[in-house]
Amino acid sequence: MSVEALKYLLIGVLLFGFLLNQILDFLNVKNPASKIPKTLEGYLSQEKLDQARSYQRENFRFKLLVGIVSFVLTFLLIYQGWLGAVDNWVAGFGLGSVAQALVFFGILFLASDILGLPVEYYSTFVIEEKYGFNKTTLGTFFADKIKGYVLGIVIGGGLLLLFLWLIDRMGEDFWWQFWIVAAALMVLINLLYTSLILPLFNKLTPLEDGELKQKILEYARVVDFSLDNIFVMDGSKRSAKANAFFSGLGKRKKVVLYDTLIEQHSEDELIAVLAHEVGHFKKKHIVLGMVISVIQVGLMLFLLGQFVFSENISLALGGDSMAVELNIIGFAMLFSPISTVLGIGMNWLSRKNEFEADEFAKTTFAGVPLAHALKTLSVKSLSNTNPHPWYVFVNYSHPPLLERLERLES
Repeated sequence: MSVEALKYLLIGVLLFGFLLNQILDFLNVKNPASKIPKTLEGYLSQEKLDQARSYQRENFRFKLLVGIVSFVLTFLLIYQGWLGAVDNWVAGFGLGSVAQALVFFGILFLASDILGLPVEYYSTFVIEEKYGFNKTTLGTFFADKIKGYVLGIVIGGGLLLLFLWLIDRMGEDFWWQFWIVAAALMVLINLLYTSLILPLFNKLTPLEDGELKQKILEYARVVDFSLDNIFVMDGSKRSAKANAFFSGLGKRKKVVLYDTLIEQHSEDELIAVLAHEVGHFKKKHIVLGMVISVIQVGLMLFLLGQFVFSENISLALGGDSMAVELNIIGFAMLFSPISTVLGIGMNWLSRKNEFEADEFAKTTFAGVPLAHALKTLSVKSLSNTNPHPWYVFVNYSHPPLLERLERLES
């Protein structure tokens, strides 16, 4: 493919992704619930339904504005050859190929983060604040940014350095060696996330002894699930929204409950939520998801190996000659439609797994308290109770609320 044709292919892929996202968002926000579903009567008032519609519309408008600005900037980067111009400028420093690529990516990361800062600020301190979700202080907000930079430099920078070094030394065969490293890191992060990374941002406190803990341990004994690590996280430090999750494998697995979740739900509802999470573990969803993710990373790295030394991609992005860093960016753009398809497949599998975890909780504990918990979570987070089917198909990792309730309450 000629350089000019490749350049317009990159722009076409960019335009396709932009239009797909905006059309789906538009369909979703224009598909509001016209009335309160019968199953949500007593949980969802007309006032809350109207508030949820307003919240969704406001997020849609802001996301549209951000999407347009992002599209225009990316379009100009490609069409005007600005990416290549930056790389050519860095090349003038006379650095080695690996160092040049590191500096290039560092500049892009810094520029992207600076441009994204107003977006994060407005989303957190204007929209989320307006609807009563934000609990983040300015101090916490900027402390998170600084900690994120440190982690990005230490972990992300180190991984990028190894990645670029392998490309430089091993050529097209780099992919399977870095795949091994990436797979090991994915498993390691899953094992150590709640021990090393999460405590940098949130405080984890062991669930205090009491009736709730005893009920949780009794349930774990009944379903033959070894559970020694139950923690409460100060989620209210940043948001009023509630959640719970599992992390780790084997004896290192931990259950983390947001303090907001404990505040908003009865003990039976909390155990039902926990039973749902146990269902994911018992049904091997966590391991299966990890295996699929590792395979997807391997596929992406293999395909990258076929493009990483392409001179035409570098030239299409405005470079003067072949540059690995430009080819990585060009490949990421070309891979995005494949990534979208893979994401749709992963979301379909995830929705299937959520139904299975719900069924596990219903069978081993009870469906009604889980249904009540889902209703409370949905109403308090101003969720869309009537999402558009196409938006669900592409973007939802969890089934729509009413579909889950129909199965739980049948």
